[in-house]
Amino acid sequence: MRYSKIPNETIRRLPIYLRGLAMLDRQGLKSVSSDKLADFVNAPPFLIRKDFSYFGDFGTRGVGYDITNLSRQIKKILNLDPGHKAALVGVGNLGSAVLAYPGFKIYGFEIEAAFDNDDAKIGKKIGRVSVEDISKINTLVKRGIMMAIIAVPEEAAQQVADSLVTAGVKGILNFSPKRIAVPKKVKVISIDIATDLARLPYYIPSS
Repeated sequence: MRYSKIPNETIRRLPIYLRGLAMLDRQGLKSVSSDKLADFVNAPPFLIRKDFSYFGDFGTRGVGYDITNLSRQIKKILNLDPGHKAALVGVGNLGSAVLAYPGFKIYGFEIEAAFDNDDAKIGKKIGRVSVEDISKINTLVKRGIMMAIIAVPEEAAQQVADSLVTAGVKGILNFSPKRIAVPKKVKVISIDIATDLARLPYYIPSS
C-alpha cells in the first residue's frame, strides 16, 4: 500500500515501532500506551501518536494500542506481508556478518542468495546460503528476489548496482560509501557506518 505525502522520517521510525511492539508482545502484553511504547523506542509519545495519525486511528482512548492489531497495521503500511526475499552481493567480512545477522526475520526478510567474484568464496556455504558466482546475478527476478544488499568495496559498488538494476531489482540497501546512481524506479537506501561513527565524538565531552 502506498501513502502520499508521508515524511521519510515517519517511515524510518515505523520499523523501530514494530520491533518495540515485538518485544512487548514477548513480555505477554496485549495493549500498550504511546508512553509505554516510547520507553522502548526512545521517541517522544507525541511523535509516536503523530506518526500513526498519518495512517488512521489505531488506538483507543484510555486503553492504548492493541499490540497485535498495531503490528499488523504497520506491516501492511510497510508492505512487509508477505515476507520478502533479498540477495547479498559481496561476501567479505561485512557481507558474512550480514548473512549471519538474525534481526531480519522480525520483518519477514530472508537472504536467499549471495554472490561474489572471489573463486575462493564461490561454493562456500554460510548458514543455509551457498555463495554463487556474480555472473549469475541476472537470475534474481526469476527467483522472486526484488531486493539486494551491496557489501562490496567502493570502487565496485556502481558496477554491482548497474548489474542489479539490469537484473530487475527494485530496491537496494547500500553498505558501500559510494553514492550509486540508479533509475528513479529503483529505491536506494545507503548506510555508511563510518560517517555515523564520525558523528559520535561530537557528543563525547573532551577530557
